[in-house]
Amino acid sequence: MADKIHKVTIIGSGPAGYTAAIYAARANLAPVVFAGGPADEDPQRVPGGQLMITNDVENYPGFPEAVTGPDLMERFKKQAERFGTEVYLENVVKVDFSERPFHIQGESRQCRSETVIIATGASAMWLNVKGENEFKNRGVSACATCDGFFFKGQDVLVVGGGDTAMEEATFLAKLVRHVTVVHRRDTLRASKIMQERAFKNPKIEFIWDSVVMEVLGDEKGMSGALIENVTTQARRVLPATGLFVAIGHRPNTELFKGILKMNAAGYLETVPGTTRTDRPGVFACGDVQDHYYRQAVTAAGTGCMAAIDAERWLTEHGRG
Repeated sequence: MADKIHKVTIIGSGPAGYTAAIYAARANLAPVVFAGGPADEDPQRVPGGQLMITNDVENYPGFPEAVTGPDLMERFKKQAERFGTEVYLENVVKVDFSERPFHIQGESRQCRSETVIIATGASAMWLNVKGENEFKNRGVSACATCDGFFFKGQDVLVVGGGDTAMEEATFLAKLVRHVTVVHRRDTLRASKIMQERAFKNPKIEFIWDSVVMEVLGDEKGMSGALIENVTTQARRVLPATGLFVAIGHRPNTELFKGILKMNAAGYLETVPGTTRTDRPGVFACGDVQDHYYRQAVTAAGTGCMAAIDAERWLTEHGRG
């Protein structure tokens, strides 16, 4: 495999990577996908990305009856393979973009490629407290836009103090009965406009100087959270059927540090309106370069863009 020069190599899967593969394959570019390997400490790094830990996806167009995240990703994968995509269930451990063709080193194989599409995604940051993993998808979530619908008329908690937390709380307030924001400090980090919007909402309440110590519940699902005041160490239980962790996301860009241009938060920077990175022939799509929308459908859209950008680059440089 190392002697063959591929036209397109895609690092990462999920909606972005598999959509890029579908479009590249249909353009007769015979893409290969390094989809990722078994999860070690982070279940979001398995092939298929964050949707692999999502039970019901009800906002992806074309599935009025809803679909599980793993099932949706399996359909993406099969569609990519139908058009000739080769999918390798392993991680990339090293890349060399210093000369052409580019060199991509996987865990058990390596390849050379004229272009590379990066779709390694981002991982939600979690609290790492007792009960959190147990109640993921049974009360605990990191995406109000994705899961808020399931909590209509219920009481929920939001953990965090930045713009993301205020956006989640404000969005949830349109659906649920009551939102309680739990923040470890006595002031918010969110922008003034986001703070004012949340403070003015009668359905949003704040608990300051506090952290979640444990997520509580039973076989039916989450029932509340044990919180502790960081100043007094006083503890109490807050009844709630949902807990939305909004303390940020971490882009999966460790592999590209010092190689590609990133913003201060570590997301890959692309030329506005395109998926082009600062390295010609290298493209980025999905959550690895999108810290704003972070939705499956927008990731798929940028995956389509990346494949088209790569195909046009190959044509312009006589490699198509």
